Amino acid sequence: MALLNRILTSFIVIIFSILICCVVWQVISRYVLGSPSIFTDEIARFLFMWVGLIGAAYATGLKQHIAIDLLLMKQQGKRKTFLELLILIIMSCFAAIVLIYGGLNLALDTYRTGQISPSLGLSMGIVYLCLPLSGGIMLVYLLADIVQKIAKFKDSEV
Repeated sequence: MALLNRILTSFIVIIFSILICCVVWQVISRYVLGSPSIFTDEIARFLFMWVGLIGAAYATGLKQHIAIDLLLMKQQGKRKTFLELLILIIMSCFAAIVLIYGGLNLALDTYRTGQISPSLGLSMGIVYLCLPLSGGIMLVYLLADIVQKIAKFKDSEV
C-alpha cells in the first residue's frame, strides 16, 4: 500500500499543479491580456474531475474520507468491528457498482459514440476514465481493510 500511496500522492500533486497553472493563466489571459484562453478552461474542468476523484480514492486509503461515526463511537468489541465491516462492504459495493461498472460503461459509451470535447478535441471517454480508475483504487484499499477487519472480528471479544 505504501507504493500505491506514493504513486497517488505524486499523481495528485502533478495534476493539481497543472490545474493551478491553467486557472492562473485563464485569469491572466482574461483580465490582463483581455483575450481569454479557450482551452485552459476545459483543461481545468477535466483536471478538477480527475484530482477530485483520485483524491477521494486516496482519502479512502488513508481513512480520511467523510464518515458519520456517531453510531460507531457508541459500540465496542465485536459489535463495533462488525459495524465497521458492514460499512466497508457497503462502500465496496458503491465503488464496484457505481464507480467501476457505471463509470466504465459511461467511458466506453462516450468513446464509442465519438463524443469529443469542444476546445481540445479530446475523447470524453478518456476524461471519464477517472471514474472507474478511482473506483478501482478505492476497491483495493477497501478490500485490504475488509481482510483486516475480518481478522480483527475473529480475534475480538463479545
